[in-house]
Amino acid sequence: MSTVTPEELNLLIEQTYKVEEDFNELKASYAHLQDTVEKVVEFLPNAIWIVNDDNTIFLQNSQARELWELLKLLEYKSEDYELKFNDSSYLIKSSSYKDKIMLSATDITEQKRKENLATMGQMAAHLSHEIRNPIGAISLMSSTLKKRVMPENLPIVEEIQNSVSRIERIIKATLMFSKGVDATKKEFLWSSLKESIDMSISYYAYSKEITFVSPEEDFSLNADKDLLDMLFSNFIINAIDAIELDDEEEGIIEITHKSDSNYHVFEIYDSGIAIQNRENLFEAFKSTKEKGNGLGLVLSRQIAEAHNGSVRLLESDRKTFEIKIAK
Repeated sequence: MSTVTPEELNLLIEQTYKVEEDFNELKASYAHLQDTVEKVVEFLPNAIWIVNDDNTIFLQNSQARELWELLKLLEYKSEDYELKFNDSSYLIKSSSYKDKIMLSATDITEQKRKENLATMGQMAAHLSHEIRNPIGAISLMSSTLKKRVMPENLPIVEEIQNSVSRIERIIKATLMFSKGVDATKKEFLWSSLKESIDMSISYYAYSKEITFVSPEEDFSLNADKDLLDMLFSNFIINAIDAIELDDEEEGIIEITHKSDSNYHVFEIYDSGIAIQNRENLFEAFKSTKEKGNGLGLVLSRQIAEAHNGSVRLLESDRKTFEIKIAK
């Protein structure tokens, strides 16, 4: 039976300590690596799950924890696919390594919305071009007919003109939405713009007694007059519709103006019914009105932004919109 010398025993003990030290360093390195992986996964903007082969979760980030119900619907597939969940759209990707499967879900709801809007805008623009010529012919013939018709039939012709005017406004708004808003600025007076606005809404029919209040003082604007005509006309027509739906037999539409060194600031108030859905106010093709096409407020905001301004609904007891136009 061989014996171990003290020197050999000391060497064995030293080697044992060295192995233990190397193991602890490796363990610490692995823990650091795992911590780094967790931080990287957490930093990613999409939901990430790393799943074991028994379907237990090995690692996930906070986005994935919020969508834990979505994980039940995911499948491992060789190709990317889209999935609808809770009114949102997700792009699902998956990959595998050894006994782990990684699944990711990227929210593409906004991207899909923009794609749908672009498609709807193209379709609307095409239809508008097709409708424009016959509507122009109807408008021309109704003007000729108005000069020749018997007095008792005049209201019928005027109703035709009102309807045609409404369609022409929708066509103009649709084409502008599809092409984008580009402002050509010139100097003009508020009184001149007010005359144009009055002319634009003169064909719009309503049944109630409505009081219109607008700034009495005259002031100069450096802007695109035609675009501001459309902007204010949109708000006034929306206000008329809101008053028509109200229980009261009369209403008021009030425009006020003030200015500072940078902006003309307008506020538009009406006494009509309250706004039903504030979230969809500036969403294209999502009208909060029965007769709307969902473009009026969208275009109004784009027109204001083309003048380095803004449009917003004020948080107050009165239903008031604020319109800013840069000087």
